[in-house]
Amino acid sequence: MALTSSDIIGHPEVLLLIQRQSGALISAFHLNPRISSVFATQQRWLLAHAAMALAFRQGGATSPRLTLSRFLDEVERYGIASRNTADAFIKEMMHYHYAMAIENPDDRREKPLIVSPAPLDMLHRWLSTHLTTLDAIDHGLRLESLKTVPMAFAAIEIEVASSFMTAIGMREPEGAVSLFTWFNNGGIVMDWLITCITGQSTDQQTYITSITSISEIADWIHISRTHLTRKLREAETMGSMGWSGKRGGSPMWVSAGFVDEVISYQAAKLAIIDAACERAFNR
Repeated sequence: MALTSSDIIGHPEVLLLIQRQSGALISAFHLNPRISSVFATQQRWLLAHAAMALAFRQGGATSPRLTLSRFLDEVERYGIASRNTADAFIKEMMHYHYAMAIENPDDRREKPLIVSPAPLDMLHRWLSTHLTTLDAIDHGLRLESLKTVPMAFAAIEIEVASSFMTAIGMREPEGAVSLFTWFNNGGIVMDWLITCITGQSTDQQTYITSITSISEIADWIHISRTHLTRKLREAETMGSMGWSGKRGGSPMWVSAGFVDEVISYQAAKLAIIDAACERAFNR
């Protein structure tokens, strides 16, 4: 039976597990920042999943491909972006050769787009990271199944994307989580904040981090310092974070409420992935 959000949140080491997961996602980001830009915002994250799932449905697990018209229809049906935005997303993928047009002898009006290995590898790494977290919670064998069950990757991604498109918690995160997921590389900033937690205050209202400088984060994640400062100040206004002393010269803290929001968001995502695995493996 798939784990629920409550099961995941209730695990005694849930914060540590989310920290490890965030660390793995940060490592993946630094392996290839450009391809990681596919997931740079919540909208692009949804567009990427919609595209990959459609590619697996149209082309199959061994030769994923999609047509632009079907992708635009899919995006419009779920309301995750305008057709123009979706079209620009695909054009960017083609510019970086993450998707390539090929001839279709059966229909010369539209060329199918094949998916290159780079985004497939990135998505596989993303899925493996989350399955590792789920396996750590209940000592499961999801990651092993991903490696050994034929066509498992495609089957799971199709199910995951379908659920992401309709899950309000994924479409519209709440609180400070929403603040981070909607700006470029904001999700990585959020992962960075979580991985840098070193301990909790005695009153359990805040967590201290090892971060002492905004420039440190901006340089490390390749993001504008000005833009990041503006977003972090918004989070400060919400009471989600602050400085233990002088701004930029003392350790940053994050509120217990913010950490709870992140854990809840990650738990909802993990529960969706686990349910998708169950459906995919039980076909």
